[in-house]
Amino acid sequence: MEGMREMNFNINNCNIYKDRRFLPETLSVKHGSFSALNNEAEKVFSFPDCFVFPGFIDAHVHLREPGFSYKETIFSGSRACAAGGYTEVCAMPNLKPVPDSLTHLNEQLDIIRRDAVIGVHPYGAITVGQQGNELSAMEDMAPYICAFSDDGRGVQDDDMMRTAMLRAKKLNKIISAHCEVNALLNGGYIHDGDYCKTHGHKGICSQSEWKMIERDLRLAAETGCAYHVCHISAKESVDLIRKAKKEGIDVTAETGPHYLVLTDADLQEDGRFKMNPPLRAQADREALLEGIADGTIDMIATDHAPHSAEEKSKGLAGSLMGITGIETAFPILYTHLVKTGFITLEKLMDLLHNNAKARFGIGTDIEEGAPADFTVFSLHDPFKIDSSRFVSMGKATPFENWEVYGKCLMTVKNGNIVWEATK
Repeated sequence: MEGMREMNFNINNCNIYKDRRFLPETLSVKHGSFSALNNEAEKVFSFPDCFVFPGFIDAHVHLREPGFSYKETIFSGSRACAAGGYTEVCAMPNLKPVPDSLTHLNEQLDIIRRDAVIGVHPYGAITVGQQGNELSAMEDMAPYICAFSDDGRGVQDDDMMRTAMLRAKKLNKIISAHCEVNALLNGGYIHDGDYCKTHGHKGICSQSEWKMIERDLRLAAETGCAYHVCHISAKESVDLIRKAKKEGIDVTAETGPHYLVLTDADLQEDGRFKMNPPLRAQADREALLEGIADGTIDMIATDHAPHSAEEKSKGLAGSLMGITGIETAFPILYTHLVKTGFITLEKLMDLLHNNAKARFGIGTDIEEGAPADFTVFSLHDPFKIDSSRFVSMGKATPFENWEVYGKCLMTVKNGNIVWEATK
């Protein structure tokens, strides 16, 4: 719930993530910032045995406004982010109008200023209308955006991408790429694997992803552009990025929670299992996990992509691509990566906060004088994922009824409580 502006408060009995480790301390907030212990706090919260994290950062969400407010709005989407523990998100440009000029971008910025309850940082489109034919007004938009992306559409032309990278390099901005070779899609909509063949569907080959990553890495090496790869899903993509990092190319990469815990063997004939890129094979999942462990993959981003119930009700063939993910990300990752011992909770903070903060220059750490952006989680009691309780307008999740750990109790942005869990 929004409110409590300018309230000074303390939080007792928590494990607080500070200086890359967890410490049993009291957290104090005064005039919107972290402060030294405040003995005159107006309110004291107590969360025994809970954990305080810096607000999570998601480099890849779709908040759908302007243009598609029947799917999600800046208000509903940013509240859903807060309910998931996120205080900073980067919003993709698949909008109407596409933010390809300052005039179009300002339509989105006006709504963000009015309605967002957390930090929402828009992407500017790489090309006009995301059509790949003409560069957007990159110079005009650069001061107001987190990076450039045509997410949802890969830039097909090599010369166009080279020119975009050179322009972004000059503007000191990142190119964040949805990597997909259109000529290799062949009408596919799920992974071209065993399930696809057995059930008579049309497949998307892994090559459609990694061939464009291969091209973009070559262009990034040539131009010196800072390059970020969106939602990788294929084992070949991991190998290419690992090699590029060893060669000194300025590249970072993200994957999504669903690619780390699901494969095409988990598919059901239901639109809530349809996303782009698709769930791939077990070997791909294992390669992604290896990439998480060795640092090839820098961050986990949700690709939160809400649609209407009707748009997701047409099975694997007919439903639109995309799932709702911002409210389930931490519980899924904590339950299946941390509780299993695959990674530590500290490593998960690298993937959900530290690395995105370093790459995109957004977010704050828990330190005296910094804006009080943080989230509080209980990690002990299991609960079942129930999409009917989502704050997001989108309800399509492949994790329906999964039992998980990691419930968000409170999220605070600039000292304002923007989310509190109900009993």
